[in-house]
Amino acid sequence: MTKFESLMAYNKDTVAIGKIAERLGWDQATMMPRGALADRTEEFAALEKIMHFRKSSNELNDLLNEVQTDRLDQLQQRQVYLIRRSFDRTRKIPQDLAIALARLTPESHAVWEQARHDDDFDAFKPLLAQVIALRQKEGQAFAKGTELSSYDGLLNKYEPDGSTKEIQSMFDALRRPLVELRAAVLDKEKPKPLMGVFDIDQQMVLSRELASTFGYDLNRGRIDKAVHPFSSGNSSDVRITTRTVDKDPMNCLYSTIHEVGHACYEQNINSDYAFTAFGKGASLGIHESQSRIYENQLGRSRGFTAHLYRRMLKVFGDFGVKDEETFYKLVNRVSDGYIRTEADEIQYNLHVMLRFDIERSLMSGDLSIDDLEAAWNDRFMDDFGYAVDRPSNGVLQDVHWSEGIFGYFPTYSLGNVYSACLFQALEKDIPNLQDDLAKGDLARASDWLKKSIQQHGSAYTADQLMTMACGQAPTVEPLISYITAKFSDIYNL
Repeated sequence: MTKFESLMAYNKDTVAIGKIAERLGWDQATMMPRGALADRTEEFAALEKIMHFRKSSNELNDLLNEVQTDRLDQLQQRQVYLIRRSFDRTRKIPQDLAIALARLTPESHAVWEQARHDDDFDAFKPLLAQVIALRQKEGQAFAKGTELSSYDGLLNKYEPDGSTKEIQSMFDALRRPLVELRAAVLDKEKPKPLMGVFDIDQQMVLSRELASTFGYDLNRGRIDKAVHPFSSGNSSDVRITTRTVDKDPMNCLYSTIHEVGHACYEQNINSDYAFTAFGKGASLGIHESQSRIYENQLGRSRGFTAHLYRRMLKVFGDFGVKDEETFYKLVNRVSDGYIRTEADEIQYNLHVMLRFDIERSLMSGDLSIDDLEAAWNDRFMDDFGYAVDRPSNGVLQDVHWSEGIFGYFPTYSLGNVYSACLFQALEKDIPNLQDDLAKGDLARASDWLKKSIQQHGSAYTADQLMTMACGQAPTVEPLISYITAKFSDIYNL
């Protein structure tokens, strides 16, 4: 083999081991016996020890140094770059720290689940404090020798070319128009909320149907339930979860559509990229652009909600909504609420801004664990104008911190920005898109996203992908225009 082929073979094994660890995480969240937690923490620790060694070994260093990149084509050079980037980042993290995090976070996740169920933040605080302390060390290690902040070091795990400064600039541009639009909408009469009880099993039947409608291949995936919906895996094994509430079928259906956006991205990556550095999404911002465009611009459109209304009538019978237009407005209802994942498109990014500011303060040490819940509740009151009623609707609602995932939240809003840019280009290329959506036909939209974004995996940077797909670099203006036009129409502003 050439040196490049040897490097790719070495990396293939590393990727395969990482997929095993990811599958263990999926199992813990869906069907692992609760009594198996002690074993699972040791399994994660053992795999992390192997992964850390392989990603930072002298053998890998030698392979990287021996590859003659000037003899490689552009895509091969990027493969080497991505492997080198992972090597450099991994070498900054002591193996003991990586193993400690791998051992701690499964326990932290399990305790968070119970604490969320019991509305008992105090039960979760000790483990969360340990997670925060370890992530602070990791962020500092990533940033050492650079001009980055420790938070940037964590953010770059999810958004490789992102920075706190750029994220803050995005939020500064979004906050005022969103707050002003929310104020105008909240003064208007609201569509009535959905009422009644919706059979859980039937929700899951419709959930699977919607997954297939949006292009998810169930021969290479499956749908299960979890406390917090997520997508896991890539290539030929991509699994998603959703959650069900008997009085709120929208929770299940739109959680499914959201996760299908993630899953279709992974399933549609060029099969030649499997087990390579290209075989996953380019960044979490790009990943969230897929989940958000599936969920919102497509899934909550006037066309698709008309189709969904008819399907729900078939599945549930008369559920108290008189027609398609009423259902469209109900699905896009703007109202008070605590939960980020259930927030309307106007208020969603305000939830993310709250988390972005709080977790930066946690990572810098400016906010202590003892003050976290009060800081969350105070900020929520300032931003939304009403008090958090219980921890599961506040500081305990998200899974991320229990798993040590700091730096991820801003990618949700970045995904919203990207999704609006993509939708603008998509509508230009498919001008009668709403006719397709009203028929429940996502084929052309899904194919456009596959060709424009998904098939490329990590072969290009986020900015390169967006520029290729949209013809220009991404900006916040399409998102502001889309949200303003949509809700001005719904609420007659």
